[in-house]
Order: sequence, then structure tokens, then C-alpha cells
Amino acid sequence: MYMIVCIIHVQAKRLLCATIDEYLELYIVKAGTEISKLCQNIIKDNDVILVYAFSSVVQRVLLDAHCSGRQFRVIVVDSRPKMEGRHMLRTLVQKGVKCSYVLINAVSYIMKEVSKVIVGAHSLLANGYVMSRIGTSQVALVARSFNVPVLVCCETYKFSDRVQTDSIVNNELGDPNDLVQINRRQGNFLTGWKDIPCLGLLNLVYDVTSPDLVSMVITELGVIPCTSVPVVLRISRDETAAV
Repeated sequence: MYMIVCIIHVQAKRLLCATIDEYLELYIVKAGTEISKLCQNIIKDNDVILVYAFSSVVQRVLLDAHCSGRQFRVIVVDSRPKMEGRHMLRTLVQKGVKCSYVLINAVSYIMKEVSKVIVGAHSLLANGYVMSRIGTSQVALVARSFNVPVLVCCETYKFSDRVQTDSIVNNELGDPNDLVQINRRQGNFLTGWKDIPCLGLLNLVYDVTSPDLVSMVITELGVIPCTSVPVVLRISRDETAAV
């Protein structure tokens, strides 16, 4: 009896691992490939593309476009505290992509050179709002003021039936001490902030961007508007129920 139970557990474990591998291949690996293919028709020669922080799918899109012979320049916008754009910049430069690097406080100055903004997403909500790395909504707002299209690359597995219009109702909090590390000659002004009773540090990880600021969403299913999220979710549920 014990041997039978062990065999069943082993078989169940193998089935579970196989299902996970199939999901990763279909909804993440192949989804990224399809998104990259679609973007090859969007990225043109002499484009100046602005990207924010780091996104694996955006990085793949840019590298594939570069390998296909597209001649373009990338402006990597970065911000504290994670400074994820450095990883994006390092990878692109190593592959020979022409890049510039600025912090988010200079985005309004550099935006006049930009022809397209391409960003990733943590999640695409049912009301069309885009949840992404904190600062994305600021970049999208500046892009709108300069009439620069904002493109969001997002796999459909990130679509959520949750509704949210601000960053306060539901968010992830980072380590508040990350905000303290500022290299200043005169010292860090926030050192010892825990000893100040009336001071608290709020390190939000994500923000939400209004669908009015997003020109299109590029998914493995095609190029769609933000408002199509409920449709995709409904079709996905119907297909799952049918299986």
C-alpha cells in the first residue's frame, strides 16, 4: 500500500511539473516571441525609443529589432531606488544598440527627441489601467504632453480581473530604507528617520497608468486597446471551461 501511494505521488509530481513547463513555454516564452514579432513592424529605422526601468519583454523586443537590422536609438530612463534601468542599459550596449541614459527627472527635457515610448507592465487591469514600475505613469503623462505614442508590451497571463484607479488602494511596499541611501556630500537628510515620531517613509513599488495615456497594448494575441482586457479574460475563461 505504501509503495502504491509513493508511485501515485511521483506520477502526480511529474504531471504537475510537465503542466508547469507547458504553461511557461506557451504563455511566457512563446508569448514573448509573438510580441517581439509584432513589434518588428512597429519599430522603424531612425526611431528614437524611450524605455523605462527594466522589462524582459521590452529588452527582447529591442534586441530582436537590432538583430534584424533596424537602425534606431534607445533612451533608457531610470529612477531610484532600484535603478533597474542600469541592467537594461548594460545589456543593450553590450549588444551594440545605441543608447542614452537619463534619470526620470530629466524625462521632460529628453522627450522632445522621442518618437515612441515602449514600456512593460506588471499587470493589465480589467478597467484598462496599466500597473507597472513606479514612475511609469509619470513617463506616460509627459509623453502625452509631447504627443508621443506610448506602447505597452504585456503578455495576456498578466491580465487581471481586478479594478484599480490609483496606487494607494492596493500596492506592494518596498523597504523604506532604500529611500534613505542618497549619496550627498553633506550627508543623508533621512538618516535616523525612525527616531522621528511624525515621519514615515512610503516606498511604493508600482503605480497605475490611465488607459487614456496608452496608445496600444501589444500582446501575443495582437495589438489591442486597453479596454479589450475584459474581452480577453472572458474568452480565456470560456476556453478553460471548454477544456
